[in-house]
Amino acid sequence: MIKSWIFLCIFIVFPGNQSRFLLPHVPDVLHPPVPDDVRIDTNGIELEDLDPEITPGLYQGDMALTNEIYNYWRVGLKWETFPEKMWPNGTVPYAISPLYEPSDQVTILKAIRILNFMTCIKFVPWNGKSEDYLLIWPIKYPKGCWSFVGRQGGVQIVSLQAPDSTSPNCLGTEGRAIHELMHALGVFHEQSRWDRDKFVKIHYDNIIPQYKPNFEKLSLENTTYSFEYDYDSIMHYGKNYFSKGRGKPTITAKMPGVKKLGQRKALSKSDCLKLNDLYNCFDNPRTRRKYYNLCNFMGI
Repeated sequence: MIKSWIFLCIFIVFPGNQSRFLLPHVPDVLHPPVPDDVRIDTNGIELEDLDPEITPGLYQGDMALTNEIYNYWRVGLKWETFPEKMWPNGTVPYAISPLYEPSDQVTILKAIRILNFMTCIKFVPWNGKSEDYLLIWPIKYPKGCWSFVGRQGGVQIVSLQAPDSTSPNCLGTEGRAIHELMHALGVFHEQSRWDRDKFVKIHYDNIIPQYKPNFEKLSLENTTYSFEYDYDSIMHYGKNYFSKGRGKPTITAKMPGVKKLGQRKALSKSDCLKLNDLYNCFDNPRTRRKYYNLCNFMGI
């Protein structure tokens, strides 16, 4: 059985307003499922490899799955299979926790504005009425960068751990926020594509044993990827994710000359095209050229 509890008590008094305002409503208990046999054990792991996308201990490190999706975890979010996981009309209401410092709020808003600009998907501030919305919050357990995959219904957590004295965590730049927001839109990791073995080699002997399932592939029948494999994707693992230690890469490129895998800086061209394709942004002839050009010229 998959269990985890997150208890949140939120209450804000706005300056100049004596009324107490609950923003936003959060259920007493949320269940981002964490397999019982997953434990975070840092023994033998190099400090540089303790990535905030890994520390939550969720599926593939940073994805919280409902019981429904977890039981069929090999299934990608193809809208014909899970139509309810798509955000209707590509509109995603969101609320940002007041616990973030202003600079961190700016970083999150940069990520949101980039996605709004480069795709037809529209993140809009929560109006206090919409039943389904993202709550961007620095969750303490499991801490780190993580998100559910696709729309879950109701309030939906996107956890972005704020910077501390030792690390920028999830908000050094807008890249990690973009990564988690893409999960919330329904995108899995690039190296879990059904065709990945043509492009990368997985070194299972170098992977911490309990995390080997994180390197499984999604099924061909249910994946939505219409573009070439992307080594530069913001959704790709780094070469040392879940490694036993220094000098033991867990994933390497098969194509000569490719030394770096993944990045958390910005959308790649493929990331941008993938999102626009996923949310039918290319269906409108009047805007198709706009989004193709934005992806090709601004994607890294």
